[in-house]
Amino acid sequence: MNNIQWTEYVPQEMINFLLVTLFSLLIGLSLHRLNLNKESERILFGTDRTFTFIGIFGYLLYILEPENYTLYIFGGILLGMLLSIHYYVKQSQYHLFGVTTIVIALITYALPPIVVTQPSWFYIMVVVLVLLFIEMKHNFAELAQRMKNDEMVTLAKFLAISGIILPILPDENLLPGINLTPYTVWLATVVVSGISYLSYLLKRYVFRESGTLVSGILGGLYSSTATISVLARKGKQSTGAEAEECVAAMLMAVSMMFLRFLVLIGIFSKETLFIIWPYMLVMSAIAFLVGIRIHMKNRQLLAAAIKFDNDTDSSNPLEFKVALIFAVLFVIFTLVTHYTLVYAGNSGLHVLSVISGLSDITPFILNLLESTSSIAVGVVAACSMQAIISNICVNMCYALFFSGGNKAMKPLILRSFGIVIAANVVMLAVNYML
Repeated sequence: MNNIQWTEYVPQEMINFLLVTLFSLLIGLSLHRLNLNKESERILFGTDRTFTFIGIFGYLLYILEPENYTLYIFGGILLGMLLSIHYYVKQSQYHLFGVTTIVIALITYALPPIVVTQPSWFYIMVVVLVLLFIEMKHNFAELAQRMKNDEMVTLAKFLAISGIILPILPDENLLPGINLTPYTVWLATVVVSGISYLSYLLKRYVFRESGTLVSGILGGLYSSTATISVLARKGKQSTGAEAEECVAAMLMAVSMMFLRFLVLIGIFSKETLFIIWPYMLVMSAIAFLVGIRIHMKNRQLLAAAIKFDNDTDSSNPLEFKVALIFAVLFVIFTLVTHYTLVYAGNSGLHVLSVISGLSDITPFILNLLESTSSIAVGVVAACSMQAIISNICVNMCYALFFSGGNKAMKPLILRSFGIVIAANVVMLAVNYML
């Protein structure tokens, strides 16, 4: 008796009817709320009750003739005729050409067969998406205004290289004895570009008016080197607490860089992730805490956080030339890594990991992750940490260079980055000892 569910006492037809009625009412209420002024109500195809009755009407016709669904089809034709008349009057008298209300009415009429025949997760997803798209009408309009002219074209290119080109590339080695295939090269390019693009979208469209600290966090997910360079140039023109806030944001960018690489490591090598994740999280936490310490010190001195100019470094990470540059770097590091192992062994690979920090370390680290079959996982983890530490040192030099002669920033950059680098060296030593 304890295993009997309450649904066994309630007819399924009643549950379906109540769900259709509730969903239709919610859709009608959402659409009505969006058109509360009298002018909009006058041209709206009914109100919340109308959409509720559309759902009920569709459900009744659907269950009355369940074999050929003749009544339901006839009801859909009748509703389509009414909607056509409504659209004609709206277009001829008010010169309005929008069809959103008509489409929503048709979706409402289609709810009964969806609720009856489809699993619960599907029809709930349909209703949720309809409600979201109704409520976000103005958000989409603002988003379209903020978009660059070529942004959709760039996104279409990315979809092409990830959804069309990637699946058809061969997964066979280009050179004998070297783990380098067109598929792996392009897969790494697509994954890195996708993560960078997500951060780019958040920074440009979600946190567009964010303060310096938030911009540092999002920029670190995209490119810590580019973010630190921009923050340093901005801090050069600031004084006092505002300049120190830029340094705090730089540390946030470094902290997010560790998390970004942790995600990439998890995607390409679970074995390396199992070894390296504690060190990466500790390194990220140290940079984060140092940045927060500087921020909390300046919070009372800052009347309002300075705004980060998102257009200062607004290059789209999905531009085709960026993808090609990354792919070329990946191939170069693959060849250099292979011949370093052949002629200099693991010791040469450790030296190469430090040298790689002078440029973009992402291709080097991804190449190591792709080579775990020929390189010990412990060596891959250690070289990855060394490359990151080396890159942080380079970023510190960028920060000092681009901040110019700002007396408030220079000692703070040296001290804060020095703490992070020293702590990371200690974590690297612990990794070697264990």
